[in-house]
Amino acid sequence: MRTEKIGSMSEAIREDEVSASLLEEAHRSAGAQFEERDGRVLPASYGDVIAEYESVRASDGAGVIDLSGRGQIEVTGAEAEQFLNGLITNDVKTLKDGAWMNAAFPTVQGRLIAFARVLRRDGRFLFDTEAATRGKVLKALERFTLAGDFHVSDLSDETAVISVQGARSVEIIGAVLGQEAANVERERVFTANWNEREVTVIRATHTAEDGFDLFVNSAGAVSLWENLNARGARPVGFDALEILRIEAGEPRYGADMDETNVVLEIGRDDAVSFTKGCYVGQEIIARIHWRGHVAKRLAGLMVDGATQRGDKIRNSEAREIGRITSAAFSPLLQKTIALGLVKYDYLGPGTEVKILSEETEHAAHVAELPFVRGGWYGAERSE
Repeated sequence: MRTEKIGSMSEAIREDEVSASLLEEAHRSAGAQFEERDGRVLPASYGDVIAEYESVRASDGAGVIDLSGRGQIEVTGAEAEQFLNGLITNDVKTLKDGAWMNAAFPTVQGRLIAFARVLRRDGRFLFDTEAATRGKVLKALERFTLAGDFHVSDLSDETAVISVQGARSVEIIGAVLGQEAANVERERVFTANWNEREVTVIRATHTAEDGFDLFVNSAGAVSLWENLNARGARPVGFDALEILRIEAGEPRYGADMDETNVVLEIGRDDAVSFTKGCYVGQEIIARIHWRGHVAKRLAGLMVDGATQRGDKIRNSEAREIGRITSAAFSPLLQKTIALGLVKYDYLGPGTEVKILSEETEHAAHVAELPFVRGGWYGAERSE
């Protein structure tokens, strides 16, 4: 349903609907263990979570990750730029053809509906968003379909998103898609011709390592996946990716953020233009920005013990100052790390706090994000 009207598309996305990955058979052949996440059945692991993790973190490795559960929504029309600029936080008018930017969809109260990447190609805008926010983005866009020359197509079910992450990602992308694809600059979009199919390539990280996200029609997905694997990119499931993304300080919708958060609380200020003028929720977001800071913000924590989502964060006087949103044990740092929403006065790196987990209190301190500064940052490692 490439060009179906937005109203019927958004109604068709049921919250309880579960669908399989376009790459399901390839995952089964690799020994994947599956789980449901955000309405998609995807590989949790391929039998060895630590080996999958290490394939991305190793200085001579790379991992290939199926991100096909993400939403892909295309917007076209002569008035698309105008309408979109009043709807999202970043300045679409500054987005050149062949480039991409981060943006947020806010409510009128400045709270977060969704984060998305916006790719502009040949006058078309492609919104790439998490699986959990696909329906939210469609609903946010639907109001404009009858307002002018503004057309929406949900391409999610016919588009595979494959990510290659790690030190060898440049080498592998060059071998499979050509050196021009491997040399694509950050915030630029490259279209590779591969096996008589188009593959959209962007430089992107989900792990703090160098990496690429590839968008390909479903008909070419399995072959592309197999070629990347054959060149040395090891399949990585979502259990390993969860550790990697927490180490990278990458928030996930439904865990670290949702519609109760003001956009600026998540620390993704690159998704917001403070100079473009009026858009939905702009007055509140601008007021917070020019005031100087939000009341709380997503932060990193190093914990002396176990913790989990929902645990309370306390100061030295035992007053609650935040809560844990994601946690994992870092194999690289050999330490429990966590993301959490923390009150502004306690955000300084090194600030000592306490974590209350199942009535047990653990010492912790605030850490600068990302926890791991991998190849995306020049291969530095945070401690």
